[in-house]
Amino acid sequence: MILERFVDPGLSQHSFVVGCQGNSEIAVIDPQRDVDVYLDYARDNGYRIAYVMDTHIHADFASGARELADKTGARLMLSGHDAGEHFEVQFPHEDIHEGDRVEIGNVRIEVRHTPGHTPEHLMFVVYDGARSQTDPVALITGDFLFVGSLGRPDLLGEDAKRELARQMFRSVREKLADLPDGVEVHPGHGAGSACGAGMAGRPVSTLGYERRTNPYLDPTLSEADFVEKLLHGLPEIPDFYPRNKGINTAGPKNVIPLPGMVPLEPSDVARRVRADEVTVIDLRDPLAFGGGHVPGALGIGIRGPFANWAGWVTPDDKPVILVDDTGDPAVIEEAVRGMVRTGRDYIDGYVRGGMAAWAETGLPLETLGQLDAGQAREAVQHGEMKLVDVRTPAEYEEDRDDAAIHRPVAETRDGVPGVEPEDSAAVICGSGYRSTVAASILKRLGHRRVTNVVGGMAAWNAASSEAADRWRDAA
Repeated sequence: MILERFVDPGLSQHSFVVGCQGNSEIAVIDPQRDVDVYLDYARDNGYRIAYVMDTHIHADFASGARELADKTGARLMLSGHDAGEHFEVQFPHEDIHEGDRVEIGNVRIEVRHTPGHTPEHLMFVVYDGARSQTDPVALITGDFLFVGSLGRPDLLGEDAKRELARQMFRSVREKLADLPDGVEVHPGHGAGSACGAGMAGRPVSTLGYERRTNPYLDPTLSEADFVEKLLHGLPEIPDFYPRNKGINTAGPKNVIPLPGMVPLEPSDVARRVRADEVTVIDLRDPLAFGGGHVPGALGIGIRGPFANWAGWVTPDDKPVILVDDTGDPAVIEEAVRGMVRTGRDYIDGYVRGGMAAWAETGLPLETLGQLDAGQAREAVQHGEMKLVDVRTPAEYEEDRDDAAIHRPVAETRDGVPGVEPEDSAAVICGSGYRSTVAASILKRLGHRRVTNVVGGMAAWNAASSEAADRWRDAA
């Protein structure tokens, strides 16, 4: 049997290839947007992609299912349980329903309808007939069952979330009941995804282990208690999720060959920046960005959760140009892949030679001030600066400074209440990555006296301890 997992670490998203040894056909489940990874895999291993399947209409990423089927002639098999729902697939495909099956040699994939995360959600139960016709070997659970958690039921809004949570309760109780403890659980996401709360870091589990340890599979929970538990403590919903639902409903356009792999002369980019025709995304680390960047650029480092933040804060109204240190095509390609996976296809190219060439050409630079936590703390305490904390609400409540104004990163696109463009402001997060994203957004809004707190809240708390030690020593 063939069961291969493909991982997009930027979105903590998993896709799968299922097949039978000795049979040239394979199925691809929940493919990511840049489908060349599956085309290359099939070519290198002598397989033919015969089936393409999605567990549901995804919100966190733009699906590659339509393009992969288009490029291979595979049967495109999507849930037929979307009929009459708010999101209903609009492009040609083959509907599949509860009880349908796909057979590839000795391997059988059976369909179960598992509503809760979305109304149309499916789980795929995989059998290796060479070993057992009755005991499944794996569950490909999509955003239904995660390791340590379940899919969130609130992505369709306040009016739908409680009914979807009740549907999730029934899916847990009814669609897992007859399955053996030893069957493997292969979810669509791992820790770091916003599609559920409290996911464990491991990419695979067993149903028996989840029955013993997953708090949502507790058989003593009443439906009412289950609903409250499932709706409690959910992470913030990135606002590109509804956009991706729309893209996946209408049908994502093809993105292979990848857009944006075009080197652009620094002088041409500078002209377009002056004309406010483009959004520049700087892929370097926060300190490099602070030292000098293209005026108006967004600082979203590639060595971090790039895809998530690029999807969340990049404006829709202008094409994007990317820049790194030297114009390395491998770095640019990694960024392009991250962007198209979140539906950001409008990438015109990248700066030839990167920021090194920009600086050598003598083009204008902006800087973002960097303050160590001790300096920032003193400035805030003396009223010389306002402190803007851009962490999540949960992080802020767990470890907060009462002097801070709280504003999550994505919300800084509309400014920070209580902070005017002429105010001095120090922006802080957990480490310095998100605060760089937020500070670059504020600079685009005209905040010229904004700085980044290096080291984030860990450094801030350490600076507080050092100050207390100095006070005790002086006393």
